[in-house]
Amino acid sequence: MTQDNFEIPPGIGPHNDRELELMLLGTKPMAMFSDAVHASSYFPEADFAPYVAAGKIIRIEEIIPASPYDARYLFFALPGEEWRIEEALIMCRNLWAGTVKDHDEDSRRMGELLGYTTEDIESFLQHSRR
Repeated sequence: MTQDNFEIPPGIGPHNDRELELMLLGTKPMAMFSDAVHASSYFPEADFAPYVAAGKIIRIEEIIPASPYDARYLFFALPGEEWRIEEALIMCRNLWAGTVKDHDEDSRRMGELLGYTTEDIESFLQHSRR
């Protein structure tokens, strides 16, 4: 898999564009989407909406005030997994507040919350250090 001739190692991005599919299979407990407010048109809310309405998926949105643009976070979780959203939101708030003590540890924990394997998380961390 390449992006602009940049080699992306296995384990990075296997959930991208498959979040809903994996959640409906029960193999992904939580999905997170983020961008600057009004900057992104790719928040798959319509895809998730019928499952949210049916109670099969929980939806939580938060706007975090930031400069120069506020940050929008949209989370989806399987019922019973809402605690993941709560923990992820604390991490997101800390990121914007500048109070993160260990970015690698936060990235590792976020990967766990999103349902990635330890191997995929470590691959991502090694790749991001380059």
